Amino acid sequence: MSTMITAPALADLPGIRHGWFTRAGGVSEGIYGSLNTGLGSADDRDRVLENRGRIAEALGVGRDALVTCHQVHSPDVVHATAPWAPEDNPKADALVTDRPGLAIAVSSADCGPVLFADADARVVGAAHSGWKGAFGGVLEATVDAMERLGAERGRIRAVVGPMISAAAYEVGPEFVGRFAAAGEEVERWFRPSGRDGHALFDLPAYIAFRLARAGVGTVADLGLCTYSDEARFFSYRRTTHRGEPDYGRHLSGIVLEPT
Repeated sequence: MSTMITAPALADLPGIRHGWFTRAGGVSEGIYGSLNTGLGSADDRDRVLENRGRIAEALGVGRDALVTCHQVHSPDVVHATAPWAPEDNPKADALVTDRPGLAIAVSSADCGPVLFADADARVVGAAHSGWKGAFGGVLEATVDAMERLGAERGRIRAVVGPMISAAAYEVGPEFVGRFAAAGEEVERWFRPSGRDGHALFDLPAYIAFRLARAGVGTVADLGLCTYSDEARFFSYRRTTHRGEPDYGRHLSGIVLEPT
C-alpha cells in the first residue's frame, strides 16, 4: 500500500516534491497503526518521531529538515526559513517557504490539508484548513504570505488533499446559522442530512471556493474521504463515533528541491 499520494497539478512542476501521507508505512501499533505522526497523540513519542523521519526521507530531505506547526485552527501563517525542533513548533495553521531543502508540512485527521506552489517564484505553502480555519481566512492568509515572498496568486497551484467528505460531515443548526450570519451561501455548502435541523457540510467544496475567490490560478481536489476509507486514513470523526480513546494523524508536505 502506498504511503504517499501525489497530485497531477503539482507533480509536473519542476523542482518541487510533495505528498499527502496515508496511515501506511510506519511503526506505530494498535489504533495508531501505522504511520501516525501526531505529536499530540498518546502514541509512543519515539515511534511518532520515526514515522515523521520516514516522511522527511520520502520528501527527499534530512530528518531534521521537516518542520510543522502547533495547529490551533487559526488564520496564522509562519514563514519558515530554517529547521526547528518539534517541541519548538510555532502556534499557526499554515507554513510558507522559499528555502530549498526545507520541507513544510501540516497535520490532519479529517480537516483539509492544502498544498500550494508557485514554481516560477519557487515559493511553496501548506495549510491546515478545518471549517474554522477556512471560515477565518487561513487559505487567503497563506496566499498573501506566498505573495510577500514573490509568488503571484494567478500562478499558484493549490490542491486539497484527503479530508472528510460532505457525505460524512453532519453538523447542527447552530453551525449552519454561523455561516448564514456571515452572509455565506448556505444552500451551496449545506444539504439536509435527514435529521431534523441538521445538515451535511461540503467542506472540500467550500475550501476550493475560498481558494478560487482568492484568485488562486489552479485549484484541484483529490476527492479522497478520510472518514470512509479506513484502510488508508485516520479520522477524528470516525474515532469519535466509535468511542475510541485517541486517533492517529497524517502529515502532508511540500519541499523545494535544491537547484
